[in-house]
Amino acid sequence: MTVRILYFAALRDAVGCAQESFTLPSGVSTVGELRTFLADRGEGWRALEEGRNVRAARNQRMAAPSDPVMPGDEIAFFPPVTGG
Repeated sequence: MTVRILYFAALRDAVGCAQESFTLPSGVSTVGELRTFLADRGEGWRALEEGRNVRAARNQRMAAPSDPVMPGDEIAFFPPVTGG
């Protein structure tokens, strides 16, 4: 199953790319599992580790870690946004 993953702001800088098409490995079927899998890539990817303040969206809607990831989904990861 292939999904499109987007990285914004400081996360984009940390991982070194703005987007990628990604074939999910078996056992990765939720937004939270995807985040954990990506964080386990090491170095800059640790910006996505559990406990870091990172938000996720699935198909341009806020997503919870338990939300499923389906073929063709767009998953975005980004730091929280503050306004003024």
